[in-house]
Amino acid sequence: MDTRIDRRFAELKAQNRPALAAYVMSGDPDLATSQAILNALPEAGADIIELGLPFSDPMADGVAIQMGAQRALKAGQTLLGVLGMVEEFRRKDDTTPIVLMGYYNPIYIFGVERFIAAAKQAGIDGLIIVDLPAEEDDELCIPALEAGLNFIRLTTPTTDDKRLPTVLANTSGFVYYVSMTGITGGAIKSRGAVGEAVQRIKAHTELPVIVGFGIKTADDAAEIGKHADGIAVGTVLVNAVATSLEDGKATDKTVGAVRDLVAELAGGLKRARV
Repeated sequence: MDTRIDRRFAELKAQNRPALAAYVMSGDPDLATSQAILNALPEAGADIIELGLPFSDPMADGVAIQMGAQRALKAGQTLLGVLGMVEEFRRKDDTTPIVLMGYYNPIYIFGVERFIAAAKQAGIDGLIIVDLPAEEDDELCIPALEAGLNFIRLTTPTTDDKRLPTVLANTSGFVYYVSMTGITGGAIKSRGAVGEAVQRIKAHTELPVIVGFGIKTADDAAEIGKHADGIAVGTVLVNAVATSLEDGKATDKTVGAVRDLVAELAGGLKRARV
């Protein structure tokens, strides 16, 4: 299977550069502004886009992303709306990989077969569904892989060597290493421990390993980028949206706040391999 994700990592490997995966919540703070943010990410320095599927009970997410999901739902975002955003993005960008990240409930209600067909048609490249364990691969993972979508699995500090082969069995595109136990928005306690964990995962797979959760600054990006094939950043970007709002509404600073922060993080990654 040759996907946009595979091609992007091949390009980055040739450049000896780690990937920046930028997470934004689809529909936050409103549909039009969210589309503008999405469209601005590649030029700002995002190599991969993780597009959040808003859900009312995001159990793996901290307050910032929970609030982003609430703003998106209040603005009227739906699963079809998310796919529509991707279709609009693809009118101008056919190379940047987009990974839909969220929870299984909206997909289950929508219908798995219908969802996979619609996701492919819209231009989505991969899925991260945080509440579907490997034991449930027949539910969504296998059908998605058969349709040509990458299915990206999360590994954590508690995923030991006995568990890793099961988790990695049907993973494709890349492996997402969650740098801490708990929810999004925390702080990384030991960058060295993250590097050791990445190497341990790499002993079990040839897939790229992206580290997420707890990366907040350009210095964080530079340090983690020394060890990993990429970083995933979400909470600080969703916070950038939140702090730009006035009376809960977008301002002329909202898109720029996210764009500038992505550029700053991308600059940090450029120092990772110097």
